[in-house]
Amino acid sequence: MEVGSFRKDILKRDFFLQDMFVVLRDTLGKVLIHQEGDIVTGGRIVEVEAYPGGEDKGSHTYLNKRTSRTEVQFGIGGHAYIYTVHTHHLLNVVTGKKGKPGAILIRAIEPMYGIDIMKERRGMEDLKSLTNGPGKFTQAMNITKSLNGIDFCSKDSELFLIDDGFKVKEKDIIKTTRIGIDYAEEFKDVPWRWYLKDNMFVSRV
Repeated sequence: MEVGSFRKDILKRDFFLQDMFVVLRDTLGKVLIHQEGDIVTGGRIVEVEAYPGGEDKGSHTYLNKRTSRTEVQFGIGGHAYIYTVHTHHLLNVVTGKKGKPGAILIRAIEPMYGIDIMKERRGMEDLKSLTNGPGKFTQAMNITKSLNGIDFCSKDSELFLIDDGFKVKEKDIIKTTRIGIDYAEEFKDVPWRWYLKDNMFVSRV
C-alpha cells in the first residue's frame, strides 16, 4: 500500500466549511488515515455526533465559551479538536467558518489499514471490538492530544480524511440521540448521533 496514492483523494477545505449537518452526513463513509512515517493505520468512519456549540450544553463551546482548550473550534473548519476523557483521547472534526465554533465527534471506524498494528496497540485480537468506540479507535491509531489543532487539509498532514468513492445511502443512516449528554437538557433528545445501519463497528451503548 502506497500512502501517496491516498493524497489525491484527501478532503479539501470546502468540504469542512459546509453546514455542520451536511458535514456530519458526508463524513460517514469517509476514510480516516494516520500516517506515522512508514506506519499507516486507518478505517472507514461509521459513527459520528454533532456538537454545534452556542446553546448546546453538550458542547465545549456552550455559549461560545472561548478558552485555550476550545480555541481551535473558533478557527476555520478542517482542523482536529482532540481532548481527553479520563485516559481516552477523543477526536473531533472542526466545521464551519472562522469564528463560528462547532465540531463533529468521530465515535467509531471500521478498520481497514494497519489492522495488525492496531491490534497490537490495543492488546487484543477481537476485530469487532478493536475500533468500535471513540477512545478505542484513537488508541488503535495512536491519535493523541499531540495532534490537537492539526490541519486535515494540509498536504503534509499526518492525519487526514479521504474519499475513496464509497457511497452512503440515506436509507442506511440511523439517526438517534447522542451518548452521555443528559445534562444538555434542551438537546438531549435531538437525533444528532448518526451511524451506518447494521455496521458491526458502531459503538456499543
